[in-house]
Amino acid sequence: MLKKTDINSQRQKLIVYIVLTLATLAVYWQVTQYGFVNLDDGDYVRYNRLIRLGMKGIPLAFSTIYAQFWHPLTWISLIFDYQLYGPNAGGYHFTNIILHILSTLLLFWLFNRMTGAIWKSAFIAGLFALHPLRVESVAWISERKDVLSGFFWMLTLCLYVYYTEKPAIKRYVLVLFSFVLALMSKPMVVTLPFIMILLDYWPLTRFQSQKGNLLLWQLKEKILFFVLSAVFSIITIYYQFKPSGESFPLSSRISNALVTFITYPIQILWPHDLTISYPFRFQIPLWQVFGTILLSVIISAAVIVMAKRLQYLFVGWMWYVITILPVIGIIQNGDYAMADRYTYLPSVGITVMLVWGLPSMIRSEETRKRFLFPAGIAVLAIMSVLSWKQCVYWKNSMELFNHALRVTRNNFLAHNDLGLALYEKGKMEEAINHYNKAILMAPRYAYAYNNRGTAYAQLGQYQSALDDLNKAIHLKPDYAFAYNNRAMVYFYEGNKELYCHDARTACTLGTCIALEKAKGKEYCR
Repeated sequence: MLKKTDINSQRQKLIVYIVLTLATLAVYWQVTQYGFVNLDDGDYVRYNRLIRLGMKGIPLAFSTIYAQFWHPLTWISLIFDYQLYGPNAGGYHFTNIILHILSTLLLFWLFNRMTGAIWKSAFIAGLFALHPLRVESVAWISERKDVLSGFFWMLTLCLYVYYTEKPAIKRYVLVLFSFVLALMSKPMVVTLPFIMILLDYWPLTRFQSQKGNLLLWQLKEKILFFVLSAVFSIITIYYQFKPSGESFPLSSRISNALVTFITYPIQILWPHDLTISYPFRFQIPLWQVFGTILLSVIISAAVIVMAKRLQYLFVGWMWYVITILPVIGIIQNGDYAMADRYTYLPSVGITVMLVWGLPSMIRSEETRKRFLFPAGIAVLAIMSVLSWKQCVYWKNSMELFNHALRVTRNNFLAHNDLGLALYEKGKMEEAINHYNKAILMAPRYAYAYNNRGTAYAQLGQYQSALDDLNKAIHLKPDYAFAYNNRAMVYFYEGNKELYCHDARTACTLGTCIALEKAKGKEYCR
């Protein structure tokens, strides 16, 4: 028979589930009316032949490295979406929203189950759901891998807590299987076994109940998880980490990583000037680098010193540190300095520090009840408004990259992508103007030369087009699309020999578009 307190607790949790769902829908529903953007959505959906194969594409999803990732479950989810929605972008957005809501509800269940603190757990889940840093992961169709892996990350931890309550082989297998699904969605989740160990320390307090060698116990229990993490890490490093543009010096990458390591928590606490692209800075003032090093050391030392007394601070900080490391940028995997989407999982750690740390600073229980609850509601309301506004920028490519140019400086990435958006609208001269600005800021950025060359070709300025495409290939010798586009220029000029050479080269590198033009395969025999 349920006690009255149990009934009240069940009602409170039901209210939390409902409010979290409705609030997240209210913020993000608008994106179901938006279309695709010209950054990666073409690779993932618009021009992706894999997802159009239907069920036949599922085996290929496991054997194909596409967009420099091996994440078959992400492709399978997009295959199913294509069967449901076809080319309708709103459907893909809707799936992202649903996955984000499910992750939010699982996060609430996770911390409530571990701590029994309903309202603290609700705030953690609410901030996860409604923080404007989440918008990029949810509103960007190409970030399906983010919300899908986030869902399986949360599910794995929930199943792990379920396993720790009554260890059994069947429960263990469920945890392991869920972890594999997470890894097949996005390799960033390789750090999850370390998070399990943190949760064992607090709030599960499993360390206290164990006798003997703690390291041996943890290793024995989680060895399979670490093996899987190692395997997926090797696969990711082998296939993904190939510089997409300029190869940044190691010293610049380390400096950038040190600064962004502290920038992310600042953005979590005070989200401002958020955008899809943050240009990489080759020269960062030394005071910023040393300042962030000092601050990082102070915070880390403080939480380690207080680890026994304030366990939640240690666990929260280490959650952030561990989960942000794979994407901190020391190993280059893009031309940007940082990305909002990288905080999708790490932000939970900072929130844990806030939710359990702030109440401990207020001695009076009455003051805590009177102040913290309304303050929490106010924070979530403010974050909801900011997120709703941030979603508006994802309406289309023009809006997205114009916003990026408004809130950043010397953003060659945004100029290049805005040029692409203008190109798609047939505004060649305006597109070329933005490509010019991108090249002026980043003279070795191969993509801008390729794009400008393509625009020149559309205007019939073939020599200018060839000059730019030659430059793009010189900067990036394995650039398939540059060979493809140069082949088309030769085709327009009637140069069969050079057309066939470049068309075949492009096809060898993975892009056979030019070879399929004008019956290219027969033409080049």
